Amino acid sequence: MTSADSLVAHLPTDAVERIFAVFNERGSRHYGENVSELEHALQTAEFARQFNEPDAVVLSCLLHDFGHMLHDLGEHVALQGIDAKHEELGAMLLQDLFPEEILDPIRQHVAAKRYLCWKDPRYAAGLSESSVRSLGLQGGPMTDAEAAVFEARPHFAACVSLRRYDDMGKVPQMQTASLQSYEPLIRRFLVH
Repeated sequence: MTSADSLVAHLPTDAVERIFAVFNERGSRHYGENVSELEHALQTAEFARQFNEPDAVVLSCLLHDFGHMLHDLGEHVALQGIDAKHEELGAMLLQDLFPEEILDPIRQHVAAKRYLCWKDPRYAAGLSESSVRSLGLQGGPMTDAEAAVFEARPHFAACVSLRRYDDMGKVPQMQTASLQSYEPLIRRFLVH
């Protein structure tokens, strides 16, 4: 049993309560930035709301780093030279709960960083030190061929939008809505 499996095994059966339990148990972790996982999730979703993104993008923003909280590799895995593939882990563990319009941007937000580094040198220059470090572990900027495939994805625009808010959501002590305030939004997108 993996650490993610053991964590999930003792969680409540209600999907929203399970998501909240993970944030409550592991959201205080840091991952190389000056904010906790919970603060980062709430800020990323807050920026999406401020820019009037569709609710699906807001929810993807809230849950995009869910996988960071579900591994036991430590808080600063990139400093250890490890790519935890948190985007894949998070999407996998949420796959029975949400539709692809929520999951694909979560699954692709690292690829979107690689894409934006290929597309815009100014974007790459503005990455945080931690994002630059993890970019090297994640494959670096995309190639022309990879970028063409990425641009053809059905949720391409949402993936790129999530990534931009992800980069913004690193503001120490920023005021945001509470995690609990997102319960109606989460419940609306749950697959029943």
